[in-house]
Amino acid sequence: MPRRARSAPASKRQSWRRRVSPTASPPRRPEPAAPAPAERPREEQERRSIVQAALYRDGRRVSSPSSLAETFRLLRDDPAGMAWIGLHRATDAELRALAEEFDLHELAVEDAMEAHQRPKLERYGETLFVVLRAARYLDALEEVDFGELHVFVGRDFVITVRHGAAPDLSAVRRRMEADPELLALGPEAVLYAILDAVVDGYAPVVAGVQIDIDEIETEVFGGDPAVSRRIYELSREMVEFQRATRPLVGMLHGLMAGFAKYGTDEELQRYLRDVADHVTHISERVDGFRQALADILTVNATLVTQEQNAEMRALAEAGFEQNEEIKKISSWAAILFAPTLVGTIYGMNFENMPELTWSFGYPFAIGLMGLVCLTLYFVFKRRDWL
Repeated sequence: MPRRARSAPASKRQSWRRRVSPTASPPRRPEPAAPAPAERPREEQERRSIVQAALYRDGRRVSSPSSLAETFRLLRDDPAGMAWIGLHRATDAELRALAEEFDLHELAVEDAMEAHQRPKLERYGETLFVVLRAARYLDALEEVDFGELHVFVGRDFVITVRHGAAPDLSAVRRRMEADPELLALGPEAVLYAILDAVVDGYAPVVAGVQIDIDEIETEVFGGDPAVSRRIYELSREMVEFQRATRPLVGMLHGLMAGFAKYGTDEELQRYLRDVADHVTHISERVDGFRQALADILTVNATLVTQEQNAEMRALAEAGFEQNEEIKKISSWAAILFAPTLVGTIYGMNFENMPELTWSFGYPFAIGLMGLVCLTLYFVFKRRDWL
């Protein structure tokens, strides 16, 4: 990794000093006893954005400045020092001040301002710009939460701009400060520690997703109707997870390809290769999760289709049975209608009905009723209505 020369010309250093953010104090001017009322909101905002800033020499912290201006001043006064500045949702003014002081490329600064970038590793002159997507598993919600981290790495500085809750860089700082020999290797060692923390943060996510997939498989075969939505939501999270992890494989291989060119320490090379192995393993697991979820979704769709077909078959059978019952009822109604009709006609007792005085009228009416009923019965029987 390239190192920016500390022996910059004095004129350039002085021009940086003159162009620095208004939060910096000009040289040889006594500091005011208290900030002016109009300046307090800006200083309070800066304190909220700066999570932690520290100056290190030989792997040990030598100062903890409270503002960017103080950090710039201390770093100028200590050619052997290294600044590690951590920002959370930095303001445009703070990023512009950092760009002026450390000669950051405008495109990288623009990416850090806008966020929502894909994971990438780019080199702008002597500065390395890295974008990482961290992840954490929320047990209560059973979902994956993603954060974004932008890292600027130069010869004597590391700047982290965090968007989101993950990763916990304070733990990374404590780990590095507990190992001065590793921290003494410079900004490259800090970048390794950040990469390692991000990749280690993927492990609980992988474990949580594995549990979710096991539960989903049980719900699919248990007939839970809400499982389709859960499969879809988890599949979307795995797409995001894949976008976060897959580019890391190429990024780390790119770093390893520059070991010889930039004289990376051998011990640090081994650490970075270990991180690359972990990333490859996690990327393969995520690919497996996506394929497993796709297969589960296919199985769930098949089971839902089979269940719908069974319901349609049951409805069809019920409709057929109802039709058979309606046929029987209609047949008996028609059979009973014939004698009712004959009996109704002859029950009117009109004087001009010749059959009323006929001696065979009654047997004829009874016989006619029986004949019609038998005829209808055999007709319906032949058609399987009875």
